[in-house]
Amino acid sequence: MEKQTYIGGIGKAIASLATGLKTSMREYFTPKITEQYPENRKELKMFDRFRGTLTMPHNEQNEHKCVACGLCQMACPNDSIRVVSETVTTEDGKKKKTLARYEYNLASCMFCQLCVNACPHGAITFDQDFEHAVFDRSKLLLTLNHPGSHVEEKKKPAATPTTDANS
Repeated sequence: MEKQTYIGGIGKAIASLATGLKTSMREYFTPKITEQYPENRKELKMFDRFRGTLTMPHNEQNEHKCVACGLCQMACPNDSIRVVSETVTTEDGKKKKTLARYEYNLASCMFCQLCVNACPHGAITFDQDFEHAVFDRSKLLLTLNHPGSHVEEKKKPAATPTTDANS
C-alpha cells in the first residue's frame, strides 16, 4: 500500500468531489418528465413488463383454463393464492376435480410471477391495473373465477371418414 502525502490526499478529495458535482449538474439540467397522474388516467399506460393484478381470463362463454391443479398455490412463496376445488362425477362415471373458488390475496402478493410461470395451462396472468389503494384490507381479497364459470372444454378433433382402397 502506497503512502499518500497531505497534498495528494487533498487532490484526490477534489477529484472525487468534481465527479459527484459533474453527475449532479448533469441531472439538474436534463429535462424532467412529470406525469399528471390523476388527470391523465385515460391515456396512462404502464410498461409491458409491469405486473399489476393477478387475473384469470374468461372467454365469452364464461369459461376459463384453470383445472384446479394447485401448482400456482404451491409455487407462491407467501401463500397469496388459495385454490379450492371439488370433485364431481361426470356422465361416464369418472371423478373429475373442478375449480370451486380461486382466491387471491393482493395484500400479501409480492408480484414475483412464480404462479404464472408454474401454471401449465396459462390460466392466470398479470394485468396492467395498478390502482390498489383501499381503506379496508378485506377489499384486497379477490375471487378470480367468475360466478358460474367452468373450465374450457377441449375441442375434440372431427372424425374423418376412412375410405377402403379395396372396395
